[in-house]
Amino acid sequence: MAVTLTVHAQDWPQWRGPNRDGAIASFTAPDAWPTALTRRWQVEVGTGYATPLVVGDRVYTFTRQGEDEVLTAFDAASAKQLWRAAYPAAFSMNPAARQHGPGPKSTPTHAGGRIFTLGMTGVVLAFDAREGRVLWQAPAPPVQPMYHTAMSPLVDGNLVIVHVGGHDRGALTAFEVATGKVAWQWTGDGPAYGSPIIATLSGTKQVVTFTQENLVGVHRDTGALLWRRPFTTPATTTSQTPIVHRDMVIESGRDNGFTAFRPTLAGSAWTTPDVWQTRDVSVHMSDVVAVDGVVYGLSHLNRGQYFALDLETGKVLWTGEPRRAEHAAMARAGSTIFSLEDDGELVVMRASRTGFEPVAQYEVATSATWAQPAISGGRIFVKDVSSLTLWTVD
Repeated sequence: MAVTLTVHAQDWPQWRGPNRDGAIASFTAPDAWPTALTRRWQVEVGTGYATPLVVGDRVYTFTRQGEDEVLTAFDAASAKQLWRAAYPAAFSMNPAARQHGPGPKSTPTHAGGRIFTLGMTGVVLAFDAREGRVLWQAPAPPVQPMYHTAMSPLVDGNLVIVHVGGHDRGALTAFEVATGKVAWQWTGDGPAYGSPIIATLSGTKQVVTFTQENLVGVHRDTGALLWRRPFTTPATTTSQTPIVHRDMVIESGRDNGFTAFRPTLAGSAWTTPDVWQTRDVSVHMSDVVAVDGVVYGLSHLNRGQYFALDLETGKVLWTGEPRRAEHAAMARAGSTIFSLEDDGELVVMRASRTGFEPVAQYEVATSATWAQPAISGGRIFVKDVSSLTLWTVD
């Protein structure tokens, strides 16, 4: 059985939106931004940093309530709870990750009437999106990552792809969406905390993902390793999502700057020659967005500063003021960029090759906001430490 990630213009069905790149298809910027957003409703949903999903007239949250991980469906207009599915998920948190809470940190994926989740202990579940019934479950592996899980499931056709396990016994695994049966596994490295993407490079459809000590491309259909590049950070592993520009993959991670390389197949051998590299800006936990060949993001250098980087040359076009924020969750609609900073401030800026151009700033939460916002039409769904709020641009 194959499922299609059928997306309507206003849906936000997975990590980083419809195309897994932070791009919003359904938002039109107003001629003049209001002085404040309108709060339509707020509801307590539990802790965690999973992005809310918006599909049709529903919004879904994946959170922790007590010792349970909980998937909940709400009516998007009224916040009325439609169903709630919970399962026990007790675990011992690594003290080094205590400031970020017990999760979950993995954003679910909605595809083909199903929702796929990855819990903090590594358990993978498939739910019926209409009623909340569990369709299948892959149990937690015996070994888990040091800081547990954060990568988000990737659905492509008949496969849902998740990296499970720990450093010594990890497996990038493709499950059949209908049954949960394992279709293939690649066991060459343990998982990282970033999420995979699908890309066709040098004519080959592949899964591109960070692992514990590498950035790899594996064949989408078989899981066979195509190419591998060593990649580690001072934080041990990375939480970034790779991006693809034309035929180049761009890798980034804490203190590693940005590197563009070109996976190339010649005969039966793959090579990954570098195209450009810069260490003038670098990202950690915060993902970036691309507009017209320019990447915009929040560098962790200088205690958080916005930047723009040309994807063709690797040239840093500008950097903003330092000490801006520790983390920013970014999305973009056309040339409008949304940046939800970790202190609850939503910054709206205009894409520019010449400098930082903010157009509006709103307080959308009074507690930490590490989850990416889900933006659908004129609606902005914001998950803070324990609540979900709907804001609208009027």
